[in-house]
Amino acid sequence: MELALTLLLATLPLMLPAGSQAPQVVSVDQPATGPTVKPNTTPTALDQPQTWWKETVVYQIYPRSFQDSNGDGVGDLRGIISRLDYLKSLGVGAVWLNPIYASPNDDNGYDISDYRQIQPEFGTMQDFDELLRGLHQRGIKLVMDLVVNHSSDEHEWFRQARSSRTSPYRDYYYWWPEEKGPPPARYSPFDVEHNAWAYDPATKAYYLHYFSRKQPDLNWNNPKLRQEVYSLMRFWLDKGIDGFRMDAFQFVAKDPTFPPMPGLTGQNYTNAYNHGPRLHDYLQEMNREVLSKYNIMTVAEGAGRNPTEAMLFVDPARRELNMAYHFEGVDLGNDPAGYTLAEFKRVYSRWDSAFAQKGWLAVFLANHDQPRMVSKFGDDRPEFRAASSKLLTTFILTMRGTPYYYNGDELGMTNIRFDRIEDYRDVATLNGYQQVKNQGGDLAAFLAAAKRTARDNCRTPFQWDATPNAGFTTGTPWIKVNPNYTTINQAAEEKDPDSILNYFRRATAARRQHNVLVYGHYQLLDPANPHIYAYTRTLGPEKALVVLNFSSEKRTWAVPGGLKLGAAPWLNNYSSFTAGKTLALQPWQAVVVPLR
Repeated sequence: MELALTLLLATLPLMLPAGSQAPQVVSVDQPATGPTVKPNTTPTALDQPQTWWKETVVYQIYPRSFQDSNGDGVGDLRGIISRLDYLKSLGVGAVWLNPIYASPNDDNGYDISDYRQIQPEFGTMQDFDELLRGLHQRGIKLVMDLVVNHSSDEHEWFRQARSSRTSPYRDYYYWWPEEKGPPPARYSPFDVEHNAWAYDPATKAYYLHYFSRKQPDLNWNNPKLRQEVYSLMRFWLDKGIDGFRMDAFQFVAKDPTFPPMPGLTGQNYTNAYNHGPRLHDYLQEMNREVLSKYNIMTVAEGAGRNPTEAMLFVDPARRELNMAYHFEGVDLGNDPAGYTLAEFKRVYSRWDSAFAQKGWLAVFLANHDQPRMVSKFGDDRPEFRAASSKLLTTFILTMRGTPYYYNGDELGMTNIRFDRIEDYRDVATLNGYQQVKNQGGDLAAFLAAAKRTARDNCRTPFQWDATPNAGFTTGTPWIKVNPNYTTINQAAEEKDPDSILNYFRRATAARRQHNVLVYGHYQLLDPANPHIYAYTRTLGPEKALVVLNFSSEKRTWAVPGGLKLGAAPWLNNYSSFTAGKTLALQPWQAVVVPLR
């Protein structure tokens, strides 16, 4: 769940500049130095210790939309079990599973009513155990969401907490008594009124909810609450899962006196909520008591407002988490004008530079809170969808960091772009629409923005084949299937050796084969070029050049002096490629070439 969810942004320029500029070569920490690459002076050994969670590719499954096994229109665990061989064929090493815990589904499972039970529509604990065994038998690890910034208001802790001011569970949550007057303003993006306080008449007090009213925030200042969380973590780890993705954890630390935060808006509230008091005390305690006892992977969603803060989460000397998962990259391009490639390169190069020697990053362009990758960062028009999708795959799998890849992107699935609010299911979109309506705002503009950025764009059912409902269900799907499933589907792409799906498999294989794509030093080339993203990866004697044409037009790119192209490309999303001093690139062409 990403707090920085804003549907109406209008600040970024269009990524359609004209003309190419002469290539320059820079190290990410240095100014441009001209058209010749200096001899490589990067370390000949690994900058970073090797470990499995750096070398894996994480494939995210949104279980509600992946595969339904019983015809109720909702994806489930047995559906995932039926597709385990497909997952193995992708070449991924880990699956991140969105929440499958018991939940009233106000926010599609991110409102948990029992952390030790499986949501009945997803199946049973026996189904989960079978799924875990099946993944492990195929060499795939399982990472689960840990959602402990908040619970559901139907969790027994909250039922008890709101029963009386003297309940032993009262301090599991944050309360502001009515007699103290209105609570200090706090912003909620999911609330119709954008108010993060909700009044509870039974105890004449307000409770805090950064997300929806059915998601009251847990009070991490209470050591009993923290021990409850550590206990439930051990429950799943003792079952054999391989890690946690920690949802909204950067917001768990709050000052219980609630000092004023004037001027909170949809643009600045995330920064205000980040890195509250004692956040890293909690993480270090969690590491001592739980995480250090298991060989697992841990990643915090939205770890910090900048690389310096993010490093606090993952500096090995601090003994907190393994991996930083930032949003600066995917926050680009949310408005109609799109994004500039120059800014895209600046963001990813800056983060790589900050984590070159220690710490580790997640690299991603999509997840369950983002629109479809190819619709946001590529060109999903029929003539460019395949090439641009393959290019984005190439970027994710050739950057330093652990790749996170969202289910369906390996098919090039696109935004569905609903025309009617009635077709949406996401609480953020529905409440946002109602808020605009209540204020007499421009509902047409809201829906236009939702077509670009609403979370339901990526939550439509996985497109398995051209049969009714894309082979996802024999019943009525919980959310509509994208009508383009008849041409964009897994069955069709299996038969096509040049499909997006089969390109993804080649890309995961290339990453497994070449350690330089995992651990190699990253050097940005030609930073000012408005169309071409080029960089090298270097690890000892092994060196590769990555050239990506982020453009729907043909481009040429002069290979900088000092770089000597080697044998055939490791990856190329077109059927042909001619090495030379100048590369002729097709629209959205991506090539990964070894260097001599």
